[in-house]
Amino acid sequence: MGFAAIGLVALAAPMLSLGGAPAATPASGLRGLVLREPAAPVCRDDPCEAPAPGVVLRFTRAGKVVAEVKTTRAGRYSVRLSAGSYGVKAPGRRVGTGLRPRIVQVPRGRIARVDFHLDTGIQ
Repeated sequence: MGFAAIGLVALAAPMLSLGGAPAATPASGLRGLVLREPAAPVCRDDPCEAPAPGVVLRFTRAGKVVAEVKTTRAGRYSVRLSAGSYGVKAPGRRVGTGLRPRIVQVPRGRIARVDFHLDTGIQ
């Protein structure tokens, strides 16, 4: 084999490895805040809401739990989910009207922001 043939093999090898590698799929999911409202029995400020730390969010699809995530001290959450529609609940929270929204849409290939509001039942 001559020098020209060796050079062509050396150049072709990196090109072959680029063509066969699958492209990485961008992550999809949700992130945001869970806010409790009203945050006090008598609100003097509007809106009367505050971060909800330690709340478990349960994401379901086709009647099955696919993910659970717990909010941080600042009420933040982040979860990776496949694109599609999911039901969301905060299990164990029986006071008030519950969590809103109850259904979320996860876009394909990106992390979307969805903030949840948890009714505390304070009148």
